[in-house]
Amino acid sequence: MQGSVKGLQHPALLLSVEDADIIRSFSSDAEKLRLLHPAQLAVFYRQQWFKALVPAAYGGLELPLPEMVALEEAVSYADGSASWVMTLCSGAGWFAGFIDPVVAAIFFSGTNICICGSGAATGYAEKLVGGYSISGTWLHATGAPHATAFTANCIIKENGIILLNEKSEPVIRSFIFLKEEVTIIPKWNSIGMIATASFGFQVTDLHVSSDRCFIISPGSAVMPSPLYQYPFLQLAEVTLAANLSGMAMHFMDIANEYFSKKTGRNKILLSQEPVINKISQTVMETMSNARAAFYTILNKSWQQIIANSSINEEILQAVSTSSRALAAAARAATDSLYPYCGLSAADPSSELNRTWRDIHTASQHTMLLY
Repeated sequence: MQGSVKGLQHPALLLSVEDADIIRSFSSDAEKLRLLHPAQLAVFYRQQWFKALVPAAYGGLELPLPEMVALEEAVSYADGSASWVMTLCSGAGWFAGFIDPVVAAIFFSGTNICICGSGAATGYAEKLVGGYSISGTWLHATGAPHATAFTANCIIKENGIILLNEKSEPVIRSFIFLKEEVTIIPKWNSIGMIATASFGFQVTDLHVSSDRCFIISPGSAVMPSPLYQYPFLQLAEVTLAANLSGMAMHFMDIANEYFSKKTGRNKILLSQEPVINKISQTVMETMSNARAAFYTILNKSWQQIIANSSINEEILQAVSTSSRALAAAARAATDSLYPYCGLSAADPSSELNRTWRDIHTASQHTMLLY
């Protein structure tokens, strides 16, 4: 059932056959390892996908956001866990556009870099002369075993007192740590996205210089590219939504393969075929419409940021709305087809089941709900 969707390319068409086959063929092994397989990582390093959003000044690809989103959807169509790691780690690579260039060159200029981290402000950074003393524990950092560095958000203190902003809220800043400076907590229990190895990490009384602190906002970007003027919230929303879309389209295609093999005598009754065909068609149309709306507004927002270095609030809201709508359509598409996939869909070793588990784990991300 692969084909164009409202004029959009099917995700399967955006990767080379070789790369897609490697990513998918090792997905079961990766789940058993509970982290990405070396063969999958080799593709990411060869293609420099962990550096897809890193500034060109540090050897990154600095891809236009719509191109990056389409790539993430394509990798997710091949395997959800692999794409989630690529998305979250390349997203952390985007932070290079906001970090002091001298520091960024150290962390982001390598060939096989992989930056992991957490957006939760579950650490504290005490201001010192010329730097900070940091302690904290962050529960989930996707791809942690592969990390060459970690980023984390911290609540700022001075003389033991939490600093507040003009809204009387705690001041939160982002920091970057060397791999050697953190302790990884190898705990990740979930029914799906098992190979993402979204482990926790912690630091205790870690002293870092002030230039390891950065602010993620267009006004604080140190690189001139429009990519670093795009608001973080909407960038995160579109990249995560694309992952759910890719997983859902994968589930839709393998479900339809299952249906085609099960039709006929002593399998799916011929009288049931019209029911399944109608559901499949409805699901495809719903996803078609959601993807079309999503990519239309994403491209519009990108053109606006290129032209004006900013995006108006109406467009930003539309980006957020279309991202959530695509995520909702992806969940609904999967759940609409699942009951008709028989016990194969309930077998944890099957591709149907793994894809179902992955999408239902990934879709728990609160950014795609509210």
